[in-house]
Amino acid sequence: MKKRIRILIAKPGLDGHDRGAKVVARALRDAGMEVIYTGLRQTPEQIVNAAIQEDVDAIGLSCLSGAHMSLFPAVAELLRKKKVTNILLFGGGIISQEDAEKLKKIGFKGIFGPGASLTEIIAFINKNVKKRRKE
Repeated sequence: MKKRIRILIAKPGLDGHDRGAKVVARALRDAGMEVIYTGLRQTPEQIVNAAIQEDVDAIGLSCLSGAHMSLFPAVAELLRKKKVTNILLFGGGIISQEDAEKLKKIGFKGIFGPGASLTEIIAFINKNVKKRRKE
């Protein structure tokens, strides 16, 4: 039996807008993935610890508050410090192209802004998790 993809969806920082994260979480679940949603106002430490405890394949971060350039790198850095290299990182929210490029350089494989299709996000996860499992 093929192992289901496990995804942690998290809202770091003080951003209280979680509708988009919930829509993505539901779409991933409907696509056959196992989704852990951590809820609002999570610290980078809480997110990384939950991801390790839950043995997830990927972490999806959502940020609409503009704090993505401090919160997203903090999650990536904590994963590095804990020597966790097998978790796919992706994010979404109101993120400029310039910031998206910076985030990709520190380990985020995908950044999805407003208007990204759920089909695109699901395909991205399937492709990248499958590739990581083969490595």
